[in-house]
Amino acid sequence: MHQIFVNDKPIVLTTKVEKEEGFKNYLLKQVNIGKVIKKLNSSKLKEVRLVGKKEDKLIKKFLKLLPNVIAGGGKVYNSKGEILFIYRNDKWDLPKGKAEKKETIEETALREVEEETGVKGLEIVKPLDTTYHIFKRNGKHKIKVTYWFEMKTSFDGKLFPEENEGITKVEWLSPEESKKALENSYANIKILV
Repeated sequence: MHQIFVNDKPIVLTTKVEKEEGFKNYLLKQVNIGKVIKKLNSSKLKEVRLVGKKEDKLIKKFLKLLPNVIAGGGKVYNSKGEILFIYRNDKWDLPKGKAEKKETIEETALREVEEETGVKGLEIVKPLDTTYHIFKRNGKHKIKVTYWFEMKTSFDGKLFPEENEGITKVEWLSPEESKKALENSYANIKILV
């Protein structure tokens, strides 16, 4: 099951039609995605479900509805088991950013984490779930597809928030501090942490 977030409300891709309680069903092949986004943003609906026939084709079909922005990011652990968080737009987040031409998604993730936080010596441990969210730029909706990787580092130097990206803080957070930070984070990040 895939979830694409519009703010913190999910569009759920599914093959099952269920009785509508707090959500609305639409057929994926006929959906007006603009209307769905507007409905989610302006109503008390908790989610929208887009129903398709084949489970393995749902995300591929959905991604054709809007332009895609590909990004890579990291859930980084240090030697103390703390997780690297950034603070941007009054929310705790994990470092991530857009892919550049001729860059693998792994290279994107490593570069973005280093640029946004100043952390060096990053090593990818394993891929994590891919997240999806819809955002608006210059009056047009787009889907950000973020490929996440668990990373580790023994870096213990000074952290540098990339201020021109709107990042005001970079911190290593313990598991308890991470839980608290997630109370003021995004739905996608809560899934990863």
